[in-house]
Amino acid sequence: MTVVTVSRRRRPFASRWAYAFIAPAVVVFAVFTIVPTLATLGISLFEWNWLNIGQSTLIGLDNYTAMVSGAMLPSFWSTLAVTASFVVSMVVIVTALGLAIAVLLRRPTRLSMFGRSAIFLAFVTPQVATSISWIWMYNDRFGVINAVLERLALPRVNWLGDPDTALLAILIYSLWHATGFSMMIFIGGLASVSQELGEAARIDGCSHWQEFWYITLPELRPFVVFAVIIATINALQAFTQFFVMTGGGPGYSTATLGFQVYQQAFVSRNAGYAAALAVVLFAITAVMAYAQQRVNRRLDP
Repeated sequence: MTVVTVSRRRRPFASRWAYAFIAPAVVVFAVFTIVPTLATLGISLFEWNWLNIGQSTLIGLDNYTAMVSGAMLPSFWSTLAVTASFVVSMVVIVTALGLAIAVLLRRPTRLSMFGRSAIFLAFVTPQVATSISWIWMYNDRFGVINAVLERLALPRVNWLGDPDTALLAILIYSLWHATGFSMMIFIGGLASVSQELGEAARIDGCSHWQEFWYITLPELRPFVVFAVIIATINALQAFTQFFVMTGGGPGYSTATLGFQVYQQAFVSRNAGYAAALAVVLFAITAVMAYAQQRVNRRLDP
């Protein structure tokens, strides 16, 4: 019997080539992710005004203390409440809505393909342009949404000018914009679901709801977790629609953490406090993504 042996002397050479191939990606990741993250963490320990960069003062954790104490306006806790309300509503609704639409359009017919394209088109359209369009749609005097309400004998609503409805208005726009991406995630997931299991269930007398609940949904669990993580990150980092549609107002009713990072850094020019907000936002995002993955692992049989 002939024994074939593989020389181990070539492995270090192959390893060097492997490191050489991944080196560009590592450098790009370090330059554009690791270094800015560390720089942000460092800036958060300073009192730093963009107009007086050379006069920055090391203040340690004072920016974080001011944040927790609510000394800055708007209060960190009110900003966190607005952010949490938006993120929770966004994640729950966009995931459920994307899954429902994907189930309805799962069969590749001409009508379903047209529906997929029309819904996904909202996601790939620039947010600045669509946000401006929705501002006109929300206009309390001649907007199409209020015109429909008037036809239904309902009162007109100052969607973006009322603190009670401004966040809801942005949420509706954000759902319209993001649902297409969630839908495409689930359409890809539905393509991987075993058709044989569904046919066997129907032969055994299962209803469509039972088939979906006991067969389709468990098979889609990794896709649900992925969709939830992506929706959470996107909602936490949402900025464009808040900047264009309300500018954080009226009052501070739509001032989220992501918007406040911009507001403090480039309007108030308080770079240190803005960096501290960015660090907290990064920590919240990382913790939520990690928690969601842990839940998925525990549910994995």
